[in-house]
This record gives sequence, C-alpha cells and structure tokens, in this order.
Amino acid sequence: MKVHLLHENTDFDTAASLPPQTDALMQDLDLDILIRAMSDDDKYLAEVAKSVLFQSLLEKDHILYRQEILQDAIDNEGPLRDLYALANEAIEAKRHSWFSMFGAYPSSILYGSVRLLQMYVPILEQLRKWTKQYQQLFRSRGLRRFCLMIQEELNDDYMKNLVLYLKELQFIDGVMISAGLKAGNEPFQYELRKPHRRDPNWIRRLFSPRTPSFTFSLDPRDEAGGRALGELRDRGINYAANAVAQSADHIENFFKILKQELAFYIGALNLKQHLVSLGEPYTFPIVNTDPVPTFECSGLYNICLALVANKAVMGNSVQARGKHLAIITGVNEGGKSTFLRSVGIAQLMMQSGLFVPAQSLIADIRSGVFTHYRRKEDRNLGSGKFDEELKRMNTIVDLMGPNSLILFNESFASTNEREGSEIARYIVSALLEAGTKVFFVTHLYTFAHYFQEQASATTIMLRAERRQDGSRTFRIVMGAPSQHSHGEDLYKQVFTEAL
Repeated sequence: MKVHLLHENTDFDTAASLPPQTDALMQDLDLDILIRAMSDDDKYLAEVAKSVLFQSLLEKDHILYRQEILQDAIDNEGPLRDLYALANEAIEAKRHSWFSMFGAYPSSILYGSVRLLQMYVPILEQLRKWTKQYQQLFRSRGLRRFCLMIQEELNDDYMKNLVLYLKELQFIDGVMISAGLKAGNEPFQYELRKPHRRDPNWIRRLFSPRTPSFTFSLDPRDEAGGRALGELRDRGINYAANAVAQSADHIENFFKILKQELAFYIGALNLKQHLVSLGEPYTFPIVNTDPVPTFECSGLYNICLALVANKAVMGNSVQARGKHLAIITGVNEGGKSTFLRSVGIAQLMMQSGLFVPAQSLIADIRSGVFTHYRRKEDRNLGSGKFDEELKRMNTIVDLMGPNSLILFNESFASTNEREGSEIARYIVSALLEAGTKVFFVTHLYTFAHYFQEQASATTIMLRAERRQDGSRTFRIVMGAPSQHSHGEDLYKQVFTEAL
C-alpha cells in the first residue's frame, strides 16, 4: 500500500538532507516562528514541517497536487484529523506493546508478528470504514486515489482471509511439517503444511476412514529431546515466520508514512487556525510558468510578524511582472526588512504546496531561495564585517543554481558608500546575467540610482512610505531612491535627541 499524499508517484523522504542554506533562512526569515505555529509545540509536527518546507517543489503540477489535497483538508478538517489520529494509534500500539520484542528464533518471530497483525486488524477495519464514509467528500487526486487504493487492497475477501490465516498461524492444534530424507535418513527441505480442515459434521468425522499415522511422545524431563523438537519446529516455520514478519513490517511502515505525510497537512491546518483567529487572509498562490519573471501580490504580509505580534499586520501590493530586480529603499524602520521577509517566506510556502499569507499572489518557481543579511562583527576579530560579507557571498554563489531567488538586506553597507555601491553593482549584475531574481533592501543610493538609470525596464524601484510629518505607514510603494532619506533620518534622530 502506497500513501503518496505529498508526491503523486513516490513517498516523501524526511531523512533527505536539507539544503545548505537552511540555517541562514531559518535565522534571516524567522522561520522558527512559522514552524512553531504549524506544530503547536508538537516536536514531530515541527520536524515534518521543516523538512517539507525546505524541500521545495520545482514543478507546477507537483505544487498543485499538494494544494488540492490541502484544500480538501481545509474543507474536511475533522476527517483528516481523525485519519491522522488513526495512524498515530497504530504506531503507538506497536510502541507500547511487548510484541515488538520478537526475539531471534522463528517461533518467537512468528508469535510476535501474528499478535502484531491481530492488533492491526481492527485498525485496518477502521481505516476501511473511514474511506467508505468520506471518500465522496474529496476532490483532490491524492485523497481520491488513497481511498480507492484502500478499498481495493483491503477488500472484504482480504480481511476475511487475513483473520482466518492469523488464527491458523497460532497452531492451536500443533504444527504440520513435511521433510525429505537424504542418505542416512538425514531430513532436509523442511516445509510447513496447511493443517487439515476438520469436517464440521461430527458424524462424518466419526465414520470417515483415518489416515494411518505414527506418533511418539517425549518424557517431560527430556530436555535434549525438547530442544531438538523445538529446532525441528523452527526449521519448519522459518519461511512462514519471515513472511508474516514482513507483512507486519509492511503495515507498520504504511502507518508510519501515513502519519508522516498527513503531519504536513495537520501543520497547515494548525497554521490556518492561527491566521483565522488573527483575522489575516490566506490564499493559494498562482504558479506562473511563463518565461517572463513574475512577482505580483496583493496584501502580502509577514506571517511570522503577525504570529509574534498576535494581531493583523500591514500588507503590501506589488506588481513586478517582467522585473528581475527589486530595489527597496527609504526610511529606517519603515517596513523594508519586513517586506523582504514576506517575499522569501511566501516563496518557500508556495513551493512546499502551502497557502501564502496574502490576498493574492502570482509568482514563478525558483530553484532555490537564498538570503544575504547583515551579521554581527566577528567576536574573535578574525575578520571585519565587510570581509565576512564577501566570504559569505562567495559561499552563497557556490551553492546557487540557475533561476534562484536571493534576498539582500543592507548588504555591503559596512564600507563606504562608493565602494559598497560598486561591489553591490558588480555582484547583482552577475547574478542577473545568470537568471537570478534579486530583491535588495539598501541605503546605497549610488547603487540604486545606477540600476534605475541603466536597467529601468527590468528593475522595479520600491520605497518605504513616509508621511510629511515623518511618521511611517509601514507600506512599501513604488518610488525612486532618495539621496537624502537615510541621512535625514539620522540627522533628526541625533539632533532631536541632543536638544
């Protein structure tokens, strides 16, 4: 049985290594807040959410496949949570049962496997009942296929035979084994035989001819004979023990994978509940597959900020179709970094199959998401801020593939304005030539002005809005960079405080 609720044709691998930039993204985008909201402090949900979030999907149909299942989960939250609880019940039953200690002998392996399968039978029956009850509610390819698969593979005949075989494998009337004899009457080719079914009519049993047989019995004190008989029994049931153990493992793994893949959708439902309680919008993004780079959003907000503030926060609307570069300038504490984080978070959420924190979003698929944010100065004085920025940029470039997305936040501002602008210009120009989409928050006027003049057709200029009285709206709007905005802020801050 195959779950296939995260990928259409394969199981999800949580053991796969995460991208090298994971730690930087966690730090720069505050993603621990998002994962904590999805998990509701459940460690298992947090691990799955992080693994899925960073293993980005790179095909539109794969993203739509998850979106369909998540929409089904939102429309039928109760049944999906019931299915997750059922999978968890199966796993916990095995974990809390001593039957998991099968031992090394075929007889103990068979005994433990049979008992484990008997424990799974009522849970499998509940799973069959669940699919029959809810399969008509689902519209997604994934959940409809899952329900159909359960109905076909766990049909009435299968369940009836399963119960019957498990009863026979308890060998209440003893074990029937056949063997051949080699030279010297040495036995070989041990085979377990199906016991004769007793005729339910006792009159026919009484008068039917009997097969001649020979019997022997062991003295209760014959320990060597008991061991020999036990070894003979183990040889006969060895293949059966292995087959039953594999069947038990198969069902156990099925429930483990089912729980694992459902955990992502349970995390999404938890996140949706947080957003609903805050009155914040969410939507499934439209995946753009045109060759023209696209990022168009309405009401896009920083979901991590909203979760921390526990209230609705300002959203932004940007139309950046055909733009490879977005430069965001303007006043300090005006919402530039917040907007930058909202872009990166939305990209990761979209490519994991999640809804996004916005009223609407159209974006293209990126092969990877990277961040280059300012860091604190090296405490060991091994290098200054500027050297550290360049070294980190070199590492990022080695990791980046074509068609990536990178977010710069006040990068290369630790040197003078002229040198920082030149370095930023050369780096960004090279990234754009490689097909990378760039969002750059900066106070480097020379850098921003260069791209405004030289690449206006493929560059969008954004600014943090400020009213005439100097107050912030925390909105990002279209606007050319100002040569004095940062200096004016610093002047007012220093001299107002001095007065």
